[in-house]
Amino acid sequence: MRIEQLQAFLAITETGSFGQAAKKCGVTQSTISRQIQSLEQDLGLALFHRSAQAKLTLGGEKLLPRAQRICQEWHKATKEFAELMAGKQPELCIAAIHSVCAHYLPPILQQFCQDYPEVQLRVTALGSDRALKVLRDGLVDVAIVMNNRFLTNSAEIELAVLYEEQIDVLMAANHPLSKQLRISPLELVKYPQVVFKDGYGMQRLVQQWFDDQNVQFKTAMELNTLDAFRGVIRQGEMIALLPHKALTDSYNDPTLAIRPLQSPELTSNNRELESDNVLTRQVVMVTTSDRLIIPPIAHFLI
Repeated sequence: MRIEQLQAFLAITETGSFGQAAKKCGVTQSTISRQIQSLEQDLGLALFHRSAQAKLTLGGEKLLPRAQRICQEWHKATKEFAELMAGKQPELCIAAIHSVCAHYLPPILQQFCQDYPEVQLRVTALGSDRALKVLRDGLVDVAIVMNNRFLTNSAEIELAVLYEEQIDVLMAANHPLSKQLRISPLELVKYPQVVFKDGYGMQRLVQQWFDDQNVQFKTAMELNTLDAFRGVIRQGEMIALLPHKALTDSYNDPTLAIRPLQSPELTSNNRELESDNVLTRQVVMVTTSDRLIIPPIAHFLI
């Protein structure tokens, strides 16, 4: 059963004639006849009495309300698809890591609202793992996350690099490490650390960095909001490794201090290694290839 067969069936019902139905559908009468014959074969019964005027058989009367509903749904679906391809989707859903929501996204969102005023934006702050999961589950259109080849290396994923930023050390203003200009890994492990919860890309990034230095560090606490990190760090000697942009609101806080990391291979005679070995993270914007053909989504990624 094909949609054009049902459309031919309805056209004959409305006009009472195979010939008039052919004109209504823009095809030949022989085409209409073949479509009805094929439909009757599929259903196993006649749909019309072949007489001067095409009248419905009992089978045709049973089919009529169902054919009307199917064709109405098909019309609605094709209209929605056409509007979608014309950039008229009702909303654009975004999942992004917390620091991106706070500092990177606002001007981009404002510009998008000017470019697509009819599209409602829905933005949710999530960890990288969760953001990618809801993207794959079809709950959001775009995810802005930390780049991770294990999470984004799949055929349907489309990725655009946004920026790369260094990871800094957050500590209390009177912390012993605040007296240093740069903090080495060996100095870091002397103090308990606050880290992101499992499922956040930052936790894996920090763990991998220490593993690469063959250094063990002590986790004192797991948190998932930047406000919680700041609140805990103010209280004592705990420290945290956090992205540079995530610390924007902390630079003017007199109770906190921020220091850059020192490369493990940095020496007085080899300072060019610093940029290659200091811990950084890459932030990317991700969608799926099927969504990239939708104008508002493609526009957002540009």
